[in-house]
Amino acid sequence: MHFVRVGENIQMKIDLSEATFIIPIRIESQDRLRNVITTTAFLLENFDTNIVIKEVDSESIFEREALPVLKDILECDINVNHIFEKSDESLFHRQKVLNEMVVESNTEIVVNYDCDVLLPLDSYHEAYQSVLHHTHDVIYPYGQGMYQKQVKSTDEVVSMFLETTDYKYLDKVSNLHTSDFGWVQFFNRQVYIDGGLENENFKAYAPEDKERFYRFTTLGYNVGRINDYVYHLEHVRGENSWFSNPYMVSNMKEWEKIQTMNREQLKKYYLEQEYIKKYVGI
Repeated sequence: MHFVRVGENIQMKIDLSEATFIIPIRIESQDRLRNVITTTAFLLENFDTNIVIKEVDSESIFEREALPVLKDILECDINVNHIFEKSDESLFHRQKVLNEMVVESNTEIVVNYDCDVLLPLDSYHEAYQSVLHHTHDVIYPYGQGMYQKQVKSTDEVVSMFLETTDYKYLDKVSNLHTSDFGWVQFFNRQVYIDGGLENENFKAYAPEDKERFYRFTTLGYNVGRINDYVYHLEHVRGENSWFSNPYMVSNMKEWEKIQTMNREQLKKYYLEQEYIKKYVGI
């Protein structure tokens, strides 16, 4: 894997200082490693913000392989709070990891951020401002429909993108595809907690993205969208990111059950969840 050093593209960073990007990771492939490096470098180069990366694995691939590359290509401090939790479990319980980071964050806004995702610069700023000024409680910073650009990137492509912040390098290797409810959401942190956080009954790959949207809209929170593209850096998929997940049957049963609930039933259901009691002392 070879990245070129980011060029001297001096620019004022966009102020997202009241946001914390929470990024759960397990680096299972070389393309996922490249994606983690790319998205982390992009956030560090362009935003004055807070970044927490929590890695759960048998060893820290981020520390061993990603961090040295970031130090080499960036001309700024690697101001990332990297937390490593050793685990030999094949399952990556993303919902649990996200909840731990939400509760530990101390900014008004938390951004549930997939390590394979990039947005147009304006989308980050618009989503942040909307939540900061209480126009929305939750923002999906991409449209629903044909708004996903699936990026088949290489080291050269992402190097040129990071050096120039010119999205044409991503566009050239992208296919247009549908977008839905995943990837990234900007949350008012207290709304995230009050609304039940992430549902830990979902394990590994699951319909948790659909459930999250259903729940926060059904509970009556002001959920908005920005009708612009989301760039998804493609990667190989294992049991933690595809239908081969061994917990898929129980995950689908959980989703089917939740879809039958109205606002009051959802409130009651989530108040009774053991993980909620653990995190917020209910």
